[in-house]
Amino acid sequence: MKKIFQTVFIVAICIGYFRDVVKSQTKMVTTSTGSHQKGGLFENDAILDITLSGNIKDLIYDRFDNAKNHPIQLQYNNEDSSEVFLKTQMKTRGHFRKLKENCTYPPLSVSFIKSDSLAASIFNQQRKLKLVMPCQGDKYIIREWLAYKIYNLVTPVSFRARLVNIKLIETKNKKTTGPFLGMLIEEEQQMAKRNGTKAVTRKLKPEQTKGRPFLNMAVFEYLIGNTDWSIQYLQNIKLVAKDSLDVATAVPYDFDHSGIVGTPYAKPPESLELGSVQERRYRGYCIRNMNDFNETIEVFNKVKNDIYNLYFNCKLIDEKYRKSTISYLDEFYATINNPQALAKEFGYPCDKKGTGNIVIKGLRED
Repeated sequence: MKKIFQTVFIVAICIGYFRDVVKSQTKMVTTSTGSHQKGGLFENDAILDITLSGNIKDLIYDRFDNAKNHPIQLQYNNEDSSEVFLKTQMKTRGHFRKLKENCTYPPLSVSFIKSDSLAASIFNQQRKLKLVMPCQGDKYIIREWLAYKIYNLVTPVSFRARLVNIKLIETKNKKTTGPFLGMLIEEEQQMAKRNGTKAVTRKLKPEQTKGRPFLNMAVFEYLIGNTDWSIQYLQNIKLVAKDSLDVATAVPYDFDHSGIVGTPYAKPPESLELGSVQERRYRGYCIRNMNDFNETIEVFNKVKNDIYNLYFNCKLIDEKYRKSTISYLDEFYATINNPQALAKEFGYPCDKKGTGNIVIKGLRED
């Protein structure tokens, strides 16, 4: 398998000190926090200040299955402090986080309206974006963003994410809310195009996706303690392929139910018989020869320092969470580098009496 290195950026808020081999292949971009902009939307990790103006109440309260698009103006500042105003259509999306009883703000889908302003903006390559709003606190936004950054280190065939400071202005009464943290996530068509592929929808079993990328993905989900995914139902999984004849690659997203994020509402399905989301469960398909994991383990060992440095050097997380996460990472690396522990954990789907072959459909199992 080709050795894959994800482009990584040094940022003021989370400065990464990477291995020499990564540095030699990486274009470093140093940015400040706030509205200083260089490069494209996802080529800069500085927190972007954005203001959303419109009938915000109508948008936020429209949490129905058939949610409508609402005209919302998105504003941000260029690096010269000039204001940029973009017309968008936004609507609520998702399932669990969309419900009012679960989250303060629902996640949003942002569709940009073509204009000269858009063409000259950092959003010029974006047709649509997902905007994750805070569900039960800003800190969980940061933690989920770091999970996306981990997978970016594993492979470029992954969704890019960027933190934003969001201010809401209700045009009816000029009421302002915020700022609070949110997260923009790359749209699947853009992610696919960036990797020379197309987004596809197919009914597949895990074994029918590309083998090495699947193992990398499944081990990543194990690393972060996430069981809320499945290939069969495309639960928090997107598929990309070069063409109709190409074997599809699985790409994960939505990590708020993972152990490494640790949201208050995250609970594993009862049938998995796990005490909490912090308890890991490998959910790939049965592979009896542990040597098949060798290349995947090599990938994770090569980006080990990079992953640790995401947490060591991020000033947006508190010390208690940093220490607990470092310990959580220690457990992962102790497992994958111990043949006996590896066989026990990653051979679990082969146990017909276990719960390794349960298929998850939106936190429900079939």
